[in-house]
Amino acid sequence: MSFIDTAKRVAKILRTGIPKEWDGRKCITEMRDKGGRHWKQMEWMGFYFQFACETQLAKIMEIPGPKFGHVEFDGFCEIPWDFKAHAMNTSSHKVIVNGSEAVARAIKEYDAVGLILAMGEVVYNDEDKTFQAWHEKVKGGESNYTRARKKRGARPRRRKVSFDLQQISFIRLTDETLIKCGSFQEGFRNSDGSPRRPKILIDLEKLDEETVHFVEF
Repeated sequence: MSFIDTAKRVAKILRTGIPKEWDGRKCITEMRDKGGRHWKQMEWMGFYFQFACETQLAKIMEIPGPKFGHVEFDGFCEIPWDFKAHAMNTSSHKVIVNGSEAVARAIKEYDAVGLILAMGEVVYNDEDKTFQAWHEKVKGGESNYTRARKKRGARPRRRKVSFDLQQISFIRLTDETLIKCGSFQEGFRNSDGSPRRPKILIDLEKLDEETVHFVEF
């Protein structure tokens, strides 16, 4: 099956299988009640799309996909695939993909890596942070990450409250694509001082022929 054939098949499934409007409370509750692993995570939007893809695409993809070192791809159908979500109503057109080394190794073995990218408009937390308070309550309190952030005096990131899905794009990453890409986390360190592995950072404005197919919602 070619990339475009896989993309069209996946698009047909997701077009009818996932909602257009994602309410944060409903999505988090759904993940929790149906055994989703990441319902406690602050960046629920990306994890909800991953959860939805794992649920909807299990009949046509191997879930999860192959593992390269410590990095595991989300799915596999002819090539490794990752599932990501991106807010369109921001100044950034850049998307963090997966570990640089893992992507390069996957491309070497399979000639390409596929990215299924949900794109839409995000609404953020209100001034009273009611959504954040609700999420902390259902999780059973603040996470270690939140406590550590407060201890060092770092500013909190704005919480996404809802997501209006506009389109899903199917992007084919090859060696030629990597030349156009930057990296993220290079030089960053974990809380224990160990270096973080750099990740591929794609600029959607620089990708033309790589976006093989898309479906609007």
